[in-house]
Amino acid sequence: MTTSDNFWHKKFDQESYFYGTQPNDFLRLHAHHIPTGGRVLSIGEGEGRNAVYLAEQGYEVTALDAAQSGLDKVKKLADQRGVQVKTQRVDLEDYVFEPAQWEGIVSIFCHLPALLRQHVHAQIGQSLNTNGVFLLEAYRPKQLEFKTGGPSHSALLYEAAILQEELSGLHFELLQEIERSIYEGDGHQGMSAVVQVLARKRKGGPW
Repeated sequence: MTTSDNFWHKKFDQESYFYGTQPNDFLRLHAHHIPTGGRVLSIGEGEGRNAVYLAEQGYEVTALDAAQSGLDKVKKLADQRGVQVKTQRVDLEDYVFEPAQWEGIVSIFCHLPALLRQHVHAQIGQSLNTNGVFLLEAYRPKQLEFKTGGPSHSALLYEAAILQEELSGLHFELLQEIERSIYEGDGHQGMSAVVQVLARKRKGGPW
């Protein structure tokens, strides 16, 4: 277990849900763009709030995380809500994004170091099926001024221009940097600076 994995394992190893049990607002608003009933991969899922919500919408969901305590809570929440979510404990450095596997890939506040982020984003397009959707919300550098959640190091924060370059093979239906109020458990509380992505794989792309 790496230092980062151990950090998240300890954070999630409690009875309460650090980020709450309700889905992220951006995901809730845009999940319907994912082809109905398709297979969805949630990376850095944490404690399950987003994966369980997607399962409740009829998607076949796989949740990835490095923290076993988080994945245990994914299963607990799914059982409480009467849905199924497949969980997989992985380090994203080692995870293989197999070609044409997903109708949706979701990254909600999954902040990765630059090299790992580039490695993951380089595989998103080929791993989506045609018409598949990638949804991302993440904090951007201005979030360091708000201090209402997220990483404390700028190297882990995302910017629209960087994401546009790293995901250049996808068609962007939404790419924006905004400030909005976020209230998600104890972990995200208040006005926040975020970047949001809704991007689709079109037929005839570079894959």
